[in-house]
Amino acid sequence: MSIEKSYNSWAEQYDTNENKTRDLDKKATVETLSKYNFENVVELGCGTGKNSEWLITKAKSVIGLDFSEEMLNIAKSKIASNKIRFQITDLKKPWPIENNFADLITCNLTLEHIKDLDFIFNQALQKLKANGKFFVCELHPARQYLGSKAKYETEKGTEELEVYVHHLSDYLDAAKKNSFNLIEINEWFDNRRENEVPRLISFVFNKYGHQ
Repeated sequence: MSIEKSYNSWAEQYDTNENKTRDLDKKATVETLSKYNFENVVELGCGTGKNSEWLITKAKSVIGLDFSEEMLNIAKSKIASNKIRFQITDLKKPWPIENNFADLITCNLTLEHIKDLDFIFNQALQKLKANGKFFVCELHPARQYLGSKAKYETEKGTEELEVYVHHLSDYLDAAKKNSFNLIEINEWFDNRRENEVPRLISFVFNKYGHQ
C-alpha cells in the first residue's frame, strides 16, 4: 500500500488509537515552540491537525500541508478558524507557498517518509523570512535502528508504512548545506528511565547570521 493510501486508511482512527509517538510529538512541539514568537506558519505533514490546534493560538496564520485528503478532511472538521488553511500537497515537489512568507515552518513525524532531506531543507530556506525558524520533530534514529516505524492496526492486522532511516548526521548535513544554523536540539523520552532509548528527536534551525 502506498504511503498516501496508508494515511488515508489510518485517518479515521489516528486521533483516537493509542499512539505514544503522536502524543509525545505534541508535547515536544508545545514545549519547544512556546518560547518563540511567530505570525505566519507553514505546517508540513499537518495530518489531522493535532498540532494545528495549538499553533493557531499563537500565530496569525497557519497553512497546513499534507498529501492525505482524508487526514485533511478530519483536520478541517475539527478546526473552524479563518486563521488556518489546509492544502493537499506533495512535499517532495515545490511547495505552493510564497518565498519569504513564514516566520516558522514545522515538520512533525513526516521526514521518515521522505528520502531526500536536502530538498525539504532547501524549500524551507526559500519559504522562511529572515530570522525564521525551522522546527523538525521526528522518530529518533536510535528507535529506527531497532526497527520502530509508523504503523497502525487494521481488521487484517498491523499495517507498517514504508520509511527511510535518517541518521543524526543526515539532518545536520542537510541543514548546513542549505544555510541553516542549529540553535536547539532535544531528545524526548517516554519515562526517561536509565538506559531508555529516546522516542523522538527535535531540532530548531534558522538561517546563518540570523539568530
